[in-house]
Amino acid sequence: MSPWNRWDLHPSVVIGLVLLGGLYAYWGGLRGTSRRKIAAFAGSLLVLFGALNGPLHNLSDQYLFSAHMAQHLLLTLVFPPLLLYGTPAWVVRPLLRPRWVMALGRVVTRPLWAALLFTGPITIWHAPALYEAALRNHNLHIVQHLIFLTTAVVMWWPVLSPVPELPRIPHLLQMLYLFLLGIPMSITGALITLSGSVLYPFYAAAPRVWNLSPMDDQQIGGLLMWVLGGLMLWIVMSVIWFRYSVWDQRSDAETRVPEEAYGNAKFEMRNAKSQDGARN
Repeated sequence: MSPWNRWDLHPSVVIGLVLLGGLYAYWGGLRGTSRRKIAAFAGSLLVLFGALNGPLHNLSDQYLFSAHMAQHLLLTLVFPPLLLYGTPAWVVRPLLRPRWVMALGRVVTRPLWAALLFTGPITIWHAPALYEAALRNHNLHIVQHLIFLTTAVVMWWPVLSPVPELPRIPHLLQMLYLFLLGIPMSITGALITLSGSVLYPFYAAAPRVWNLSPMDDQQIGGLLMWVLGGLMLWIVMSVIWFRYSVWDQRSDAETRVPEEAYGNAKFEMRNAKSQDGARN
């Protein structure tokens, strides 16, 4: 078996996934949540497991820049939306109880800040010096992935927020937001694809896989970021548009929200306010 084709398990990833799944169950994620949302949350864990273990991880860490780009797309454009869509409001609220967390959340989940927090690191980390440093230092590589995961969840929040306290933006603004987000990613991917030289010496010196030259590998990786990354955002924009069109016919395009999250949350807030009024 080729070294890149082994299924190596990383204990830190497995422990993190077990803790994430355990908190989901402990805070009631399995109670009163639709099967579709539970499946989405489980899917997010599987995506994270597959991206950070096994052949894809081995290829990206030791052999192919293009595999690394595929891994980053999974971490930023697949895992976070599945996680947010599959997480009901009552699972998120315990994390928001500290005042400083809620105050910070109200700032960073605004579209402008969420976009900057995502596009800044994703662009800067692809600078050759920083990218090389992360490849050659395992701890720094872990930090890179944690930054990508965290900022990607924040980036997707204005589109898929599970709680009304940190709300989604209107549907038409969601589409504009995602369209603008795709521009920096496309520019970065285009610069990598159209570069006349190999930008990352680490992969130039790596053993060849599938007879891909370092330049071909780099161009495929850039195209994944440029074309596939943009296509994934366009798919989400299309889904938003069709859902908006259906809801708009019923005049509830900006108020329709998942009953498991916003609806219950609004009921709980109204109920809490009525109880406080009765006490006073």
